[in-house]
Amino acid sequence: MKPVLLLDVVGLTSTALAHMPRLRQLAASGWQSELATVLPAVTCSVQATMTTGLSPSQHGIVGNGWYFRELGDVYLWRQHARLVEGEKLWEAARRARREYSSANVCWWYAMGMSTDVTVTPRPIYHADGRKSPDAYVRPPALHDDLVGRFGEFPLFTYWGPTADISSSRWIVDATRHVLRTHAPDLTMAYVPHLDYDLQRFGPTSPQADAAAAELDATLAPLLDDAANQGVTVLVVSEYGIADADRPVHLNRILRREGLLEVYVQDGKEQLDPWTSRAFAVADHQVAHVYLGDQHDPALQRRVTDLLRGIPGVDEVLDREAQARYGLDHERSGDLVVVAEPGAWFTYYFWLDDARAPEYARGVDIHRKPGYDPAELFFDPADKLAKAKAGLNLVKKKVGLRYAMSTVPLDASYVKGSHGRLPDSSADTPLVLCSDGEVPASVAGVVESGSGQVPAAAIKGLVLELQGLGVRV
Repeated sequence: MKPVLLLDVVGLTSTALAHMPRLRQLAASGWQSELATVLPAVTCSVQATMTTGLSPSQHGIVGNGWYFRELGDVYLWRQHARLVEGEKLWEAARRARREYSSANVCWWYAMGMSTDVTVTPRPIYHADGRKSPDAYVRPPALHDDLVGRFGEFPLFTYWGPTADISSSRWIVDATRHVLRTHAPDLTMAYVPHLDYDLQRFGPTSPQADAAAAELDATLAPLLDDAANQGVTVLVVSEYGIADADRPVHLNRILRREGLLEVYVQDGKEQLDPWTSRAFAVADHQVAHVYLGDQHDPALQRRVTDLLRGIPGVDEVLDREAQARYGLDHERSGDLVVVAEPGAWFTYYFWLDDARAPEYARGVDIHRKPGYDPAELFFDPADKLAKAKAGLNLVKKKVGLRYAMSTVPLDASYVKGSHGRLPDSSADTPLVLCSDGEVPASVAGVVESGSGQVPAAAIKGLVLELQGLGVRV
């Protein structure tokens, strides 16, 4: 049985690949195709589709986060594996080969995952409120082994204004070590580097080209290791990032219409999902809109008409329309809104920046009720933002609490986004494979060059590459 490295190079498109000679070499020795992603084209939804072979309506991951109705709170970037419904790729493989071994390095929903090896970011939340970088690692002895070799997981370069190649380099080093020491039948690794400058500056910027070349050089030793160890490499991407410079503030519009409510603490406004008649959980170019009364047709008509009239909105999907995209799950919004090309949705719900919640100016992915790409920037309007960040790091090192208030509240700095289905081949994700023999399941697509490999086919494709005749 062939071991497989399932490598998620998020944001990989033909545009990026033009600056990645090592990945082009891999594709030239094997094959490549475009990948048909899912709506929403965001990390958690696409990864869950690839590992289960199911649509979001079946596996339940309707975005990077959603409104947990039973809790009355919005949560993004939850980590527990049991949120993903359906049989996973490695679980299906074990039905055919009981001793099948698997490793996951930074694919999402990793905590409690049934892989034999698991590595995923997990900060230490200290009792005094400080946060320190760390990772959740199984087996436990591997944690100290990785930290001893490569240092602590570089959390603050994994996301935020200081995000850079360091985090992807650590992930690559950890993956190489797992391949050497554990030799899994399946190794999954996720490298996030193309997410950063492509959102900061746009996918056709010089910075985007440089990021692609830098990541390619970082991946080269891992790809060489795989070749030397006889490991088939299957490279996937979840989405392509497209130019986007029109932020759309859905929640502010809902608030002005009297549909969204807030409450006040310490002079700052907080979203009140319990009493709001409508609010949006923004996730790049897709937003889930939840209604206070799901059974009020007049409210749904009113909100639908309102949303359809907003500049920058392309589609408003009710449950019937969501079903056409495989998104009609109970976790989905009562309405799902898709942005026009070039537009994206903010989570902002306050009308006066002086009343914005404290977390708005920080990197706080678990408290914000929506995705915030402005976290990739030090506030350009605050010339002391970097100096403040440096001072806060000094406070951290001496054990003092601090608030990292450096993120701008101006969404116009963002130049790239994703989430809607691709509009052109330039923002369509790719799948590459090092194996020169094209599997039968995708031969028609690859050889004709006229189709796309569905994201839901990746699970079966891996099993086929490994010669495991498992029904999925």
